[in-house]
Amino acid sequence: MSGWVVILRLGAVQAAIGAMVMLATSLLNRVMVVELGLSASIPAALVAWHYAVQFTRPLTGHASDRSGRRTPWILNGMALLSLGSLAAVDAVASLAPGSAAALATLVAAFAMIGLGVGMAGTALLALLAASVPPERRAAAAATTWILMVAGIAISAGVAGAMLQPFSLPRLASVSGGLVLIAFTLSLVAVLGVEHGVPRPVDAREQIPFGAALRAVKRDPEAVRFTLFVFLSMLAYSMQDLILEPFAGLIFGAAPGQSTQYAGVQHGGVLVGMVIAGAGAGWLRKRGGPSLQWWTALGCLGSAAALSGLTGAAMVGPPWPLVPNIFLLGLANGVFAAAAIGAMMELAGKDGSHRAGVRMGVWGAAQAFAFGLGGLTGAIATDAARSLLGRDGPAFALTFAVEATLFLVAAVFAVRLPATGPKGDYQWSASTPSS
Repeated sequence: MSGWVVILRLGAVQAAIGAMVMLATSLLNRVMVVELGLSASIPAALVAWHYAVQFTRPLTGHASDRSGRRTPWILNGMALLSLGSLAAVDAVASLAPGSAAALATLVAAFAMIGLGVGMAGTALLALLAASVPPERRAAAAATTWILMVAGIAISAGVAGAMLQPFSLPRLASVSGGLVLIAFTLSLVAVLGVEHGVPRPVDAREQIPFGAALRAVKRDPEAVRFTLFVFLSMLAYSMQDLILEPFAGLIFGAAPGQSTQYAGVQHGGVLVGMVIAGAGAGWLRKRGGPSLQWWTALGCLGSAAALSGLTGAAMVGPPWPLVPNIFLLGLANGVFAAAAIGAMMELAGKDGSHRAGVRMGVWGAAQAFAFGLGGLTGAIATDAARSLLGRDGPAFALTFAVEATLFLVAAVFAVRLPATGPKGDYQWSASTPSS
């Protein structure tokens, strides 16, 4: 089976994951706050909980290493995600009278969602790393991420249209149909996809989880990459909850305008991913820069764009805000596609039999950073507004911290091991040979 067929099929699974995660973290969030009039802290806590549960990623990744096949773990994860999504919808329908049992069901449902995302996503990336040749890994990362975003956008648009006029029974039926379609798509996509892919485990290599995790901790490259993932994803997610309030408070943007600005950023992300996905593979065949340098370039570009937003917070409306936001998205996209491609290369460095536990460790670091980043950005901005008494300097301080984190992440990126055009590992000049 050709590499591009595998990429597109596994990308379809990512689209299905994105569609179901949208249902839990976006649609149900809005329904609980707007239609049911609940405190916004309830869905925020549930989303944070689903990220916390993803600390199980190393365990499920190692289990997929030992099992010899990734497909069952992808399907089991998608089944958990599907059941958790349906349980969450049913529980939301019972929240109107303030049922404690319904709230407990929501907690359990979001735990299933986190487990399912972690299990399916980790096994999927490990399989992708083993299935795709090195020169296509940046393109594979960009393609799967773009398809995930497409899954979110399409499902959000279709579900939004079908939910008019809104009612809880209609929410249940639309959500059920969405989950059924997403799970069926993932089932069809993975059937036979592992045919011809080397099995990730040898009987002599079956080591316990604790020993596998200690092996990752003893590997300086893996530890360095874990720190890089955490720092970069923390910086990446810190502006999630403050960009639209920033546009409204500093630039006077109406709600519709600020939402459009978020769309501009996401559009930039997609363009950046296409550039990194297509450019990295094409240039590497001609002796061009490795993924570590694309990753560092994306981090530096993100830091520069955030420095621009720092100036925008101080200057106000004369600043070209829309181009600045687009450049932030563009740099974020380059960084994300290159980083995921580098993650796949490093995961399979010692053979695919250890890819799952490595992907699990990095996935857990990413989930923790995402959960912490949005919350930290919002709390830091609120604290700065309270202490400084002015909105502009408060937002400027948060954006400056984000820019600094991206600069530190760029330093980690250039110290990662590079790969040559054929995927053989080389040491970066800035990395000690020991």
